Amino acid sequence: MATTRRVALLFPGQGSQYPRMAAGLYGQVEVFTDTMDQAFESLGHLGVKLRDEWRSERPGALFDDVVRAQPLLYAVEYALGRTVLDWGVRPAAMLGHSVGEMVAATLSGVLSFSSGLRLMLDRVEQYAATPPGGMLAVAASAADVTAHLTGTLAIAAVNAEQQTVVAGERAELAALTRTLRDRGFTCVAVRANQAFHSPVVAGAARRSVDAWSAVSLRPPHTRLYSARLGAVLGSAAAVDPAFWAMQPAAPVLFWPTLDLLLRDESVLLVEVGPGQGLITLARRHPALQSGHCDAVGLLPARAAGPDAELAALRAAADRLAADGHIRPGAAAPSIEARSGV
Repeated sequence: MATTRRVALLFPGQGSQYPRMAAGLYGQVEVFTDTMDQAFESLGHLGVKLRDEWRSERPGALFDDVVRAQPLLYAVEYALGRTVLDWGVRPAAMLGHSVGEMVAATLSGVLSFSSGLRLMLDRVEQYAATPPGGMLAVAASAADVTAHLTGTLAIAAVNAEQQTVVAGERAELAALTRTLRDRGFTCVAVRANQAFHSPVVAGAARRSVDAWSAVSLRPPHTRLYSARLGAVLGSAAAVDPAFWAMQPAAPVLFWPTLDLLLRDESVLLVEVGPGQGLITLARRHPALQSGHCDAVGLLPARAAGPDAELAALRAAADRLAADGHIRPGAAAPSIEARSGV
């Protein structure tokens, strides 16, 4: 039975990546496959390496580095987003976390996919040279964590009321981990070799302004909630190269932004990316706990084989169809195997 809930797409950021994420869809889902091929071709020599590592059971040591993780996340999430739109889904809103905000901007028309891929090449160049750093997820409020920050350490993301991410240079982050664990806080390292969303990468962000200035930027055609702003993205920010260039150095206000989205809309949240980390966080929100809103992921909650990935995508398509968001007959043809791939 169709519901009155509209669709909001969520796009995860670095830390959600895992080997062969969504690779089970390659050669099986036409739009996804064609989009990934476009990405690998546009990324040139890097694209060749990415294709090999993406499909490998044993990815290289740089898989969690900006050199691999960010371009792959951008391409995979955009390809998944294009698949959902190809089903006929018309989202009411989009919200991205970290690099996921760039995917949301692309799918909402702020920039083209080809421009985004060129910017990914610039991102790899600029951020690979930043000081050795990392990110740490802490089961605590931002206020609790802030009291222990020193040196380069900074709040990188507010993911929930009791879920905060800190970023900084590697040695300082290791010392913070010991301190927080001694005080009883649960800490988990994020799969990232750079201190994104902290002052450590501010210089790289400033150097990327020129690359952003060279692409065409437009106001979004779909309501875009910016986790950098904690608000709906306005036209002025959308077309400002400096806004986008500095976004990887600014904190991710995911929870406050999600709270705003869920207060504005009765929605079905669809996680468009590897894992189900964002909808797991969202299920802590009263709007989902009360049943006012709901959530579904396009991929399994954790790394799984091709059959599990296809099953998860089919289940998500079935849910969207049951809620009246997919035009009749649209989903099935695009989840069938393609011959000769």
